[in-house]
Amino acid sequence: MKQQDKKSEHRTQSHTDVHGHNSHHIQELWKRFIVSLILTIPIVALSPMVWEWFGFTLDIPYRKVVIFALAATLYFYGGAPFLRGSIKELRHKNPGMMTLIAMAISVAFFYSTYSLFVESAKEFFWELATLIDVMLLGHYIEAKSVMGAANALEGIVQLIPKKAHKIVHEGVIDVTIQELLPKDIIIVKPGERIPCDGIVVDGESLVDESFLSGESRLIRKERDTKVYMGSANVDGMLKVEVAKEGKDSYLSQVIALVKEAQESRSKTQDLANRASKWLFFAALGASATTFLYWVQFLEVSQALLMSVTVLIIACPHALGLAVPLVVAISTTKAAKNGILIRNKEAFENLRNVDAICFDKTGTLTQGRLFVEKVVGDVLGVAAAIEKFSEHTIAKAIVEEAERNLKTIPNAQNFKIFPGVGAQGEVEGKRVYIGNEKILQKLGITLPKIFEKYKQASNTKVWVVVDGVVEGVILLSDRIRTEAKEAVARLRKLGIQTMMLTGDGQEVAKKVANVLGIDRYYAELLPDEKVRIVQELQKEGKKVAMVGDGVNDAPALLSADIGVAIGAGTDIAAQSADIILTKSSVMDVAKAIHLSRATYKKMVQNLWWASGYNILAIPLAGGILYRQGILIEPAVGAVLMSLSTVVVAVNARLLKNVEM
Repeated sequence: MKQQDKKSEHRTQSHTDVHGHNSHHIQELWKRFIVSLILTIPIVALSPMVWEWFGFTLDIPYRKVVIFALAATLYFYGGAPFLRGSIKELRHKNPGMMTLIAMAISVAFFYSTYSLFVESAKEFFWELATLIDVMLLGHYIEAKSVMGAANALEGIVQLIPKKAHKIVHEGVIDVTIQELLPKDIIIVKPGERIPCDGIVVDGESLVDESFLSGESRLIRKERDTKVYMGSANVDGMLKVEVAKEGKDSYLSQVIALVKEAQESRSKTQDLANRASKWLFFAALGASATTFLYWVQFLEVSQALLMSVTVLIIACPHALGLAVPLVVAISTTKAAKNGILIRNKEAFENLRNVDAICFDKTGTLTQGRLFVEKVVGDVLGVAAAIEKFSEHTIAKAIVEEAERNLKTIPNAQNFKIFPGVGAQGEVEGKRVYIGNEKILQKLGITLPKIFEKYKQASNTKVWVVVDGVVEGVILLSDRIRTEAKEAVARLRKLGIQTMMLTGDGQEVAKKVANVLGIDRYYAELLPDEKVRIVQELQKEGKKVAMVGDGVNDAPALLSADIGVAIGAGTDIAAQSADIILTKSSVMDVAKAIHLSRATYKKMVQNLWWASGYNILAIPLAGGILYRQGILIEPAVGAVLMSLSTVVVAVNARLLKNVEM
């Protein structure tokens, strides 16, 4: 048991380490960019090619030694992420952006070093410097925009109590939950979280299991009913027999589901990396062909210069910025509209979603109880009793009374019956309020006038005054005002909508019918939500899950895209790829629209960036050399800059897209 706990602790610690590593990586990229930018200034100022362009000379003593020292520092420090990345890509036999960048900066550095000793060769130190600067900036922008790896495991683990009150012959002692074994008897006091999965052997209480079921109402627990680790005991004392060790508890299974979903999420390469892979092979082929062909007709130094130029311009600045700029702009635009993007790849894939699963409580509904109807003149006396309670039901009744009554009477001799109700004296009358158990406790038969309300799917609070049932208060969770419109808009986009909820069949059916949901599934636990998501995926659907609670975390991570309602739990938000900070389900449709527009801009930018190569590489390779047309390094730099400007302007046009 202790060994299992250490493993769980190690997993959580590892997850924390990864999050810290990601933050450190972004800070390191920024530091390298700043240092590289500072080194670039003297490198550019000391480059003869730059002197020719701007008509000045800054020749200093030992210029070659100084510029080499600066360039070497820049190459090995600023270029380190790309050099390491290229080694990793090549080990996996999958060259991409890192390999392409490493090739370009390495050729620029070593050929420029060679040029310091050979007059016919030209320096490219300035190109080395600017290329490293732009690529570091591009990778920093991209890393910054997608930072925020999920911390769901840590959030869920915090629900597990560290101690338990175990009953022994000598009385009650506090033990760690790792020491609990099946058949042990423990006490759970009001306000404490239950430290195990077990069976109630004595006592009654209301328990909050919303982190598992998603239901906003409290669940009454009495003898022989099951309780789950991590749920909160609200008002009564419970004696619980331990049924399972901690590693086998339902909460531990939820943690395992979250971990499995995190690890199994696909890591597809983005478009820029795939373009870089083919560009890498094309550049190598074009460079080798250029040298082997022209060395037959020109001097070796000229053929080598043409070959080197091909390799250097094969890695345009624009390609490094094509995707990160679009991502940064779309992320900012989304945030201003209440959509927080935590996972870039998932946001890109949102454009292909054809099935969306919604949690009910807190997502399609507001997630708390409201008084729907008061039968009988009982609101005042009920509120007088409920003023003493902190239950969600009590708060809803008191709020309703404060809105509709001038004053709420006072109550004396208040007494609570855990899991049943409460009593008190109001204006000289004995008042009892509670669920059906209060009627059984008092031995009262429900009058026929109230029989029809007994079958209502609402949460019901019966009010008994001086031994007579005077009325009933019906409460329910209200549907969000924009939910129906959001479902209709998604249907117009050709997206199927489903509702996955822990609530009962009647409540689920009612909400689904009102909203026009295509399909609904009720009385689900977290693993069952995951199963439905996976079944939809097996049907070939791209599935998005929208939820707000701990019980939604595994499904959020198992879905192709997880979307969390911002007003929900931290665990749901940390498990999601996208967070709706305004808690509006209408923003799901807006996010899909923005995803499609973002992807379109990415493709356009990649064509612009690649178009530069399609034009520049053959010309640099001398395809029109005999016609007097050859791209010199200086001309290549101009084309590179032009391509970068076009990509930047096109990315900024994304700001004009209507949500």
